[in-house]
Amino acid sequence: MDFLDGEELQPQQADMLEIGQSLLTNIESLLSFMLRPWGAYQLLIILGTVAVAYVLNMFVGPRLHDWMRTREGWPKWRLRVLVVIHKRLRAIFLVILIWIVVGVMREVTWPSRSFLIAIFANLATAWLVVAFATRLISNVFLRQVVRYGAWIWVTLSILNLTDQTQELLDSLALTFGEMRISMWLVIQAIIVLGLFFIGARFISRTTADRIRKNENISPSMQVLTVKFIQVLLYGAAFVIGLRSIGVDLTGLAVLSGAIGVGLGFGLQKVVSNLVSGIIILLDKSIKPGDVISLGDTFGWINSLGARYVSVVTRDGREYLIPNEDLITGQVVNWSHSNEFVRLDIYFGTAYADDPHKVRQIAIDAALSVDRVLSHPRKPVCHIVGFGDSSVDYILRFWISDPTGGLTNVRGQVYLALWDAFQENEISIPFPQREVKMLQGSELQTKTLD
Repeated sequence: MDFLDGEELQPQQADMLEIGQSLLTNIESLLSFMLRPWGAYQLLIILGTVAVAYVLNMFVGPRLHDWMRTREGWPKWRLRVLVVIHKRLRAIFLVILIWIVVGVMREVTWPSRSFLIAIFANLATAWLVVAFATRLISNVFLRQVVRYGAWIWVTLSILNLTDQTQELLDSLALTFGEMRISMWLVIQAIIVLGLFFIGARFISRTTADRIRKNENISPSMQVLTVKFIQVLLYGAAFVIGLRSIGVDLTGLAVLSGAIGVGLGFGLQKVVSNLVSGIIILLDKSIKPGDVISLGDTFGWINSLGARYVSVVTRDGREYLIPNEDLITGQVVNWSHSNEFVRLDIYFGTAYADDPHKVRQIAIDAALSVDRVLSHPRKPVCHIVGFGDSSVDYILRFWISDPTGGLTNVRGQVYLALWDAFQENEISIPFPQREVKMLQGSELQTKTLD
């Protein structure tokens, strides 16, 4: 059996074989042209041009680098352009030299004698343009994918192999019922969806920056609006991208329903956190910048995510608390309705000290601390009891910046109280005990060897 006979193969395999033979024919014709005398001569000219560009880069590159280091007062965008040019200096020299060679060859000889050189010049120019254009993409991975994909596409275009390549990729397909998924369709989907997602990402970032600069919108509504716009844009980019390449989404509706049922059972916690995050944003109970306490965690809200809330503590630790815990647990929001926070300090003085004087000294000591408010909520001091060794007081004062910490301001007030009591001869007593000897008892001492 002759396995190269198309009649013995499946129609799809026969098409693939025919397309592959067409590609091989084009490649063989190109190789046969290169093996001719003028073809080999053009290859030597190309290699010589590459060598000259390499030597020029070795000579000019270090000097350009040293000159760039002296441009300290230049704007950053100019320096970035120079850095990109310095990295591609060898390719720039190659493109300039190869087109000079093409121009000279076309003037002194037949066009066929510079055919390979012209193809190489077009390829070098296209690769250089793609390399410069993709520098505008900030994401490194995305930049590499776009760069290599564009290089492949321009190479096939210049070599006139796009039609055969497209037919070959389209013949590599899988069929699911009425749905046919080919390699060409997958590549189209990746390119189109990538472009749509890039556009959606750019629009969402621009819109988010404008929303965050609007002071009339509360922080919670800012986060909710930004998340809603992101979901809307990315969802629209996915649907429109698939529709633009001809993918029928009717079958995906049934599949998505089955997947949704499975996810409902397997991802209950994830869905609960997502819904809890939306509730938090809607009721504005927690917003970025609020100071909260949840269990042993005390800190301020750094950001609100779709699944968790980022809380930064005073020691620099960042806790990622699930949204569900903030809905079901007891949360102390120190700055929910306003930024005022009251702190209490307990202390005691001797019975010999005038309590009226002690109260005023304590209030003045608290007011001497910078973070303690004097208006509209002034510190107060009250007697709360008569202890065994001291008169007990409570000093209450207010602050308006809980993000600055609570323990440190308490420590500053305690230190101010100590200094004020020392200055005014107010004593802080300690427990005292009296020991009485009963009649007839003897005090015995024991010496240690």
